[in-house]
Amino acid sequence: MAGAAGVPNRKRIASRFVQFLKKHAQSPGATLLKGTYEYLVTEKGVDENELVYEWAEGVIGDQYPVPDRILKYTEMLVRDYLDQELCDNRPPEGVFDLFATEGGTAAMCYIFDSLQQNFLLNKGDKIVLFAPVFTPYIEIPEQARYLFNVIEIKALKMTKDGYHTWQYQEKDLDVLKDPSVKAAFITNPSNPPSYGLTKALMNRIVEIVRNDNPNLMIITDDVYATFIPHFRSMMAELPKNTLCVYSFSKYFGATGWRLAIIALHQDNIYDRMIRELPRDKQELLKKRYSSLSLHPEDIRFIDRMVADSRQVALNHTAGLSLPQQTQMSLFASFALLDAENTYKKRMQDMIHERLHTLWESTGFTLLDDPLRAGYYSEIDMLVWAKKFYGDDFVEYLKKNYEPLDVVFRLAQETSLVLLNGGGFDAPEWSIRASLANLKREDYVRIGKGIASILHSYAQRWKESLDK
Repeated sequence: MAGAAGVPNRKRIASRFVQFLKKHAQSPGATLLKGTYEYLVTEKGVDENELVYEWAEGVIGDQYPVPDRILKYTEMLVRDYLDQELCDNRPPEGVFDLFATEGGTAAMCYIFDSLQQNFLLNKGDKIVLFAPVFTPYIEIPEQARYLFNVIEIKALKMTKDGYHTWQYQEKDLDVLKDPSVKAAFITNPSNPPSYGLTKALMNRIVEIVRNDNPNLMIITDDVYATFIPHFRSMMAELPKNTLCVYSFSKYFGATGWRLAIIALHQDNIYDRMIRELPRDKQELLKKRYSSLSLHPEDIRFIDRMVADSRQVALNHTAGLSLPQQTQMSLFASFALLDAENTYKKRMQDMIHERLHTLWESTGFTLLDDPLRAGYYSEIDMLVWAKKFYGDDFVEYLKKNYEPLDVVFRLAQETSLVLLNGGGFDAPEWSIRASLANLKREDYVRIGKGIASILHSYAQRWKESLDK
C-alpha cells in the first residue's frame, strides 16, 4: 500500500546497509555512519544485524523503546562517550548503567521523585546545595511535595586582590561530614559562574565520604563538562555514591532534541540502602512495583526511576523515543571518532572568544583559569564598583538602587536580556551572561552597556557628593 511503512526486515539487514554506504559514500553523514558501524562491529564485536536493525527501527520510530531504560547499542556508545568526556578516559572499575531521558530537566525531575518514592529522601531531610546553582535545584526542594531542609555551600572564595574565583572554601565542606546530611547536589562546572571543581575540593569531598559519611548521595549535573579540557566528574571519583546527569544539548547546540542521560554505577549505595530499609517500607515498595516483576524487591534503583517516570502503571510506554536515542548515538559516536578533538577545540575556542570579547568590552579584568568552562560568565558589579570607585561608592549603590536595576537598564538600553545572579543564589549584584547563543557584536554591546551603567551610577554618586 502506497505510503505505508512496514517493520524492517532483519534478515541480512547489515549487508544491505553496507551496500547502501558504498553507494552513497560521498553523501553527507556517510563517513560518520560508516565509522560508527565499524567502531561497534570491529572494536566492540557486536552483532552487525542486531545493530543495524536497532538503527533502522530507531529512525522509523515504529516501536516503544526496548529496553525501556536505553537501547542496547545507544547505551554502549554513550557509555564510551561518558568515559571519554566525564572520566578523561580513566573510568573507574565496573560498569555504569544509563537511563536516557527527555533532556536534563526530565532527569532532575526523575531523580528527585524516585529518591523520595524509595524513601532515600524524606520530608525534612537535610540536603546540601553547592551554590550558585541552576534555579530548579533551589526551587524543587522547597515544594510542598519535598520540603527538604536545604543547606547551601556558597562559592565565596576570592583572591587576595578581591577577585572571585567562584570556588568553595574547603572548611565549608565539613558540613558534609554530618551523617544526617543525606544528599549533595552539585552542578559541575557550575551554573552560572561556569567553573569546575578544583582537584583539592574533589579530593576533600572524596575524603569526607570515605571517612565520615559513606552513605552520602551525590547528584552531579555535568552538562558543561566538555568545555573544560581533561574534565573529571565526581562519578569517576566516587562511582558508588554518584548519580550523574549529562545533557547533549549544550555541547552540540541541540536543546530542542531533549537528549540527556542519568548514569549510575552497578555497584552503588542506592540499591544497598533500599535493601536495608525497614520492613514496612520494603512492603510498600514491593506493592508499588509489583506489576513489574514477581520479585519487585530485586528491581534496581535506576530501573525504578524508569518506572516512576511513567507512574509505574505506564512503565510499558517508558523510555526516550527511538529517533531521539538514534540522534544521541550519532552525537556520541561523532565525539568518539573525532580523534583530533577538532570539534571540541572549535567549540571551546568559540566560547572563549566570546567570553574575552565580553570582558574586554567592559574594561574589567578577567583572570586566567584553566577550570573555567566559559559557557556562562558571572559579573559581580560590586567587585568592579569597589575596584574603580571604592567602598563608599559600593555603599551608595546598595543604599540607592536595587540589584535588578542593572539588568532592567541593560535590556532598555541594549535590547539584550541578561539574568540577575541573585536568582541562582549568586551575589545579588551579579549578572549572568550566556556565551552560547549570541553573535560577537552582541557581546561587545553587552560589555559596553554594563560598563556604561556602572560609570553612570558613579557619576550620579559624584554629583551627590558635590551637592
